[in-house]
Amino acid sequence: MQRATAEAASPIIPPHLRPPAVVKPAGLHEFSLRAILCGLAVAAVMGASYPYIVLKLGFGPNVSVVAAFLGYLALGIVFTNYNRWENNIVQTAGTAGAQTAFMCVLLAAFDMLAASPTVSFSQTLTPLQSFAWLTAAGLLGVLLAVPMRQHFIVDEKLPYPDGVAAGETLIVLDGHGSEARQAAVALGLGAIASAAVMLMTEDALVLRWFPSVMVVGTAVMATAGVGVNWSLLAAGSGMIVGFRINASMLLGTVLGWIVAPYALLRYGVLAPTFVRNDVLFWVMWPATGMLVAGGLAALFLRWSILVTTFRNLATANVGAHDFPLKWVGAGVAVTGVALVIIQKVSLGLDVWMTIVAILLSLPLMLVGLRVLGETNWGPISAMSNLMQGVFGVLAPGHIAANMLASGTTGTIAVESEALMQDYRAGEMIGSSPKYLTIMQLMATPVGAAAVSWMYPLLRDTYGIVGANPGLSSPISRKWAGFAEILSRGLSALPPGALPALVIGSILGVILTVLETKHAKWVPSPTGIGIAMLVPFSVIVVMFLGSVADRIWHRTHARSNELYMVPLASGLIAGEALIAVIIPLVVVLGLVGP
Repeated sequence: MQRATAEAASPIIPPHLRPPAVVKPAGLHEFSLRAILCGLAVAAVMGASYPYIVLKLGFGPNVSVVAAFLGYLALGIVFTNYNRWENNIVQTAGTAGAQTAFMCVLLAAFDMLAASPTVSFSQTLTPLQSFAWLTAAGLLGVLLAVPMRQHFIVDEKLPYPDGVAAGETLIVLDGHGSEARQAAVALGLGAIASAAVMLMTEDALVLRWFPSVMVVGTAVMATAGVGVNWSLLAAGSGMIVGFRINASMLLGTVLGWIVAPYALLRYGVLAPTFVRNDVLFWVMWPATGMLVAGGLAALFLRWSILVTTFRNLATANVGAHDFPLKWVGAGVAVTGVALVIIQKVSLGLDVWMTIVAILLSLPLMLVGLRVLGETNWGPISAMSNLMQGVFGVLAPGHIAANMLASGTTGTIAVESEALMQDYRAGEMIGSSPKYLTIMQLMATPVGAAAVSWMYPLLRDTYGIVGANPGLSSPISRKWAGFAEILSRGLSALPPGALPALVIGSILGVILTVLETKHAKWVPSPTGIGIAMLVPFSVIVVMFLGSVADRIWHRTHARSNELYMVPLASGLIAGEALIAVIIPLVVVLGLVGP
């Protein structure tokens, strides 16, 4: 999954250092019809709800765990004899659907560019175009990741903490005891509470008396959006992300939304009549510099391991229980040709650019899987900016080509992250990698359909552009901002942005180097950078969520270990599901817009 974190929520013993809890019984049918049907249903739910989460927070929390709990509920409501291996099929489908939906950030970036007064951009994607493009690129990402399982999971045994968390969740929920039932209750109560708060704060409904954000501080701080967002989704996300990253994000949001506005006003960069987007357009440059430079520094520090990865992949052995490599070759050929045709005929992208994008996705994928496996942070969004730079050189001034080509590399690489997390969970409980791959291939089009038809509803209901959009989508803002700069040159930067970009880049490198040796005490450059792009009111609630988790763990560690993840998953799922339902009922005319 795509995450803005550089740590797991808690220390995790790598699964290869402990014996498996249960060996899969001989003759058990994990790839059952009920698992497939429930998996596709969960993929649709996750694919429809995940765009709201990403567009609001700027990153995606642990969807694997949420999918595992939804699978437990979907299977457990109807069947009493399901097992963890069937639930892992469901979890895999949900993760694939959500991961495909992550690329809603590109659709939002298109809308931001179309609304920009400084560039001429009219490229829009219809839901059908989005579906065809995301499906082809997503399926290609799944297939290209298959041969990498042997190296990353079996040979190097990288932790992939989110996959471990999903595997542990599957084991707990398969207990059929009181702990499993109470975990499900915790998830349900969290979802109900989160949904209730969402209903009381959503302007699209009649309950308008309860304000969605409590603003605090001076007039400048109020204009910058400093306050508290009544969102239990943000609190649940903070609980899963962990205290260290949330503390780094709190530092970043103070710098971006309290310190920066006063400094920019003091030196005349901002007019007294500024709006929140004026601040965002400036702070995005030091934030982006920190994210991109920090990500590149992390890769450079692991260069020797990356070389080993390329070398070992050439000699990797794939067992009979894996998805056959001849199927991989045929599938890559078919989906690759389909992607070339779709982007040429439907989107007008030259054939050579699509081919280059596919080829560049391979090193991007290897880099992303390595960093994700070691740090639990997927660097694809930051690395996609690097791809924008590459295509900016290859096709100067062509914004649509820049966005589509870099988006293609990002979509392919992002989908590989989901599959590797599922492979790690499957390795823990003895699932068949072949069936996990097939389920991902089945669920990817479902996620693509969900985001393609759900995104316009979210955009029209909550807003993506404007002075105070309901969904700020900081990753989209960064993506669109880079495209503007590449099209117009450095003169398009606001005053002082270039020095700030350089300073942010230097700090990103320094903090990344220090983080490798003193991670406990050094702020995360990723956390600082992403928080400068996300509204203050969201970050502060995430921080409070991590504080609540820390207090809970210190006062009653046992209950925290058992019920924190399901409760946090419920807090995430409740608001996200309501956010999906509201646009639908508005479209159906059941409530007024």
